[in-house]
Amino acid sequence: MSLAADLALAHRLADAAAAAILPHFRAGAKVQEKGDLTPVTVADRAAEAAMRAILLRDRPADGILGEEEGLTRGNARRLWVLDPIDGTRAFIAGRATFGTLIGLLEDGIPVLGLIDQPVARERWVGRLDAQAGATLNGRPVRVRACTGLGLARAATTSPAAFSAAGHAAFQRIGGQVADMLFGGDCHNYGLLAAGHLDLVIEEGLRPWDWAALVPVVKGAGGQISDWRGRPLMLGAAGDVIASGDRRVHEAVLARL
Repeated sequence: MSLAADLALAHRLADAAAAAILPHFRAGAKVQEKGDLTPVTVADRAAEAAMRAILLRDRPADGILGEEEGLTRGNARRLWVLDPIDGTRAFIAGRATFGTLIGLLEDGIPVLGLIDQPVARERWVGRLDAQAGATLNGRPVRVRACTGLGLARAATTSPAAFSAAGHAAFQRIGGQVADMLFGGDCHNYGLLAAGHLDLVIEEGLRPWDWAALVPVVKGAGGQISDWRGRPLMLGAAGDVIASGDRRVHEAVLARL
């Protein structure tokens, strides 16, 4: 199966997720608490179910890993990784910074990623093949140059999401950058790919949180790794640094 065909499918998945999500946005969707104490709504579940139905029909041999319904065909070489609403808390609060994440892994390595913000109608796509690159609504995007950490505009979703040790490490970075913004979830990575942010640092992400981000950031010419500089692939711990400029990335790794 060609990556171009997979990309067309990813767009259909995102369209289906958006159709399931938008009727519930700012409509008082009932909130439930999952076993890990994170929130979930009917929109999360409906969006993942819509995407799974398409994949089960059109890619019956591929695996699926979703935040809400878990793993299907986990021994498959190709694995679709779905987060129907990355940023459920933002969604519940009526903030249009949440997004649908669709990633494709081959042998555990991300090769295709899509970030969709259906309210703002912003859709980032990244691919890592012979035609590697990243786009926002079909137009190429590129990270920007940043010569040092002291000039970097950085972001993280929430300091409360860090462990005690992770927060101490994060503070070594936060005090060095030009500006640190809070909130944003997956939207931050799209903004980095488009040259508006220079650094995103987070801890405790799961595969459905980062799988789609890797091709978007790398396709736009950026750097994304764990806190030790290792590539993100299936089995990664989930501590993530994304940078637009290699110099910023290396400075962050040195301080962590």
